[in-house]
Amino acid sequence: MTQNSLFSKGMIATMLAQFFSAFGDNALFFAILAYIKNLHYPEWSQSVLQIGFVVPFILLSPFVGQFADSMSKGRVMMISNSLKLLGAGSICLGVSPFLGYILVGIGASGYSPAKYGILGELTTGDNLVKANGLIEASTIASILLGSVAGGYIADLNVTASLLACVLMFGCAVIANLFIPRLPAARRDIKWQFLSMLKDFIRTVKMLFINRQARFTLYGTSLFWGAGITLRFLLISWVPVVLGIVDNTTPTVLNAVVAVGIVVGAGLASKFISINNTLRCIPAGIMMGIVVIAFTLQSHMVSSYILLIMIGALGGFFLVPLNALIQKIGKEIIGAGSVIAVQNLSEYGAMMIMLGLYSVAVAAGVPIIAIGVGFGALFALVILLLWLGLKNNAKH
Repeated sequence: MTQNSLFSKGMIATMLAQFFSAFGDNALFFAILAYIKNLHYPEWSQSVLQIGFVVPFILLSPFVGQFADSMSKGRVMMISNSLKLLGAGSICLGVSPFLGYILVGIGASGYSPAKYGILGELTTGDNLVKANGLIEASTIASILLGSVAGGYIADLNVTASLLACVLMFGCAVIANLFIPRLPAARRDIKWQFLSMLKDFIRTVKMLFINRQARFTLYGTSLFWGAGITLRFLLISWVPVVLGIVDNTTPTVLNAVVAVGIVVGAGLASKFISINNTLRCIPAGIMMGIVVIAFTLQSHMVSSYILLIMIGALGGFFLVPLNALIQKIGKEIIGAGSVIAVQNLSEYGAMMIMLGLYSVAVAAGVPIIAIGVGFGALFALVILLLWLGLKNNAKH
């Protein structure tokens, strides 16, 4: 049964589970980076580690949405977090960090459709935008704290940082126990490979026929593709422009972006309703422009200010689009299946943009030129999508 309260037992449990789970995800990334540095893996292994986490989202996208819709989403979240717990724990026991992180990626790929899909079952209407703002705020707070904690604890003791991640995933599993057992969104799912693949393809077609859904998918995919690229851009930009070669500064700057996203998510929840979600688009264009401004300056104080602006514009852009795709998904076929398509689109964009970034770095393109080109491309694509959407609305 849908509840209208933003602070029902189910919403609080969902936010806590999301906080602990995302905290573990982000702390684990920096803990494993420190771990493989200690083992003297080559530098290119860092991107391989990230790709290992992303690949399950792409390969499992035809199935995880239907998995999320086939049973109570709180139960799906608990199973997924248990897989993350197993992956992090296996690294502590000496299993390859790459294999362990792939297992965490498998858990994360199943967790995502349930996490966002459950919001439409716990609340409705304009509260859905507010609920997305709360869950994004919880996510970004965990990214902020998890990233800094993962790097800081790893500097003290790598094993302790890995064990801290195991603890966080354990807390997430416990929080999942307090999410109400909601009815399954779909009971007609057949657990057959070809049947599920055909169902997924049908969902993709239904979404891309819908003009608003198609634009929303492009928008959220560009945001997350930009986000993962910005993380690696900062790691390369700091030593070149600021002349700082430690591991802490890029981590802190990434955390500053997270603070901005919390601000933007809050503003979106206050000023944008489910009926005017597309008002967020100019913020996406401005985000690309501010990335250019950030890349071209070289002062720490202005870096903080501009990164907060980038995060705020990004949060204001992302939250309404997430709410819109959930609303459309619930109306069309089931939020879990739709969000699985969203994951395929978003993680595909991450792979493409990270691949382009890696090629540019390998080709010797200066990091400042990469940053300017990246910001300009992002702003231009969002602008073109917006113009296309407005043009279609006139016909």
